[in-house]
Amino acid sequence: MFLLLAASARAQATNLISTAPPLPNVGGSFIRVLGALALVLGIFLGGVWLFKNWQRLANRNGSAPKLNILETRSLGARQGIFVIGYDKQRFLIASSPTGVNLLSHLPDAEISETETGEKKSAPMPFAQALASVLKGK
Repeated sequence: MFLLLAASARAQATNLISTAPPLPNVGGSFIRVLGALALVLGIFLGGVWLFKNWQRLANRNGSAPKLNILETRSLGARQGIFVIGYDKQRFLIASSPTGVNLLSHLPDAEISETETGEKKSAPMPFAQALASVLKGK
């Protein structure tokens, strides 16, 4: 009986002494939450940038694009004229609200300096090229 009373007294004393575990450090938890938020935002913004610029990254394989807009001039609010190049061919194209029209084939582009080893001449200015096409040269 004495042992029973001693055991129950000891159990009550242990219950009174035991305390709740200490709370975590608020400053450390706040820094950890801010770090996780910065990581998630960084991954999100990096994904958005990659989505918008994936074509620029894909063209870094060394090959130059074959289709280029060489020069453009605005003729009004929604009209324009373009010199389009594909490989060595060049075309004069007009754009308007009703559509896109081929105006003329231009002379082929000159071979670049790196291919022939010779110095290439200066490119023909747009106004001069347009005048020569309109005159029928």
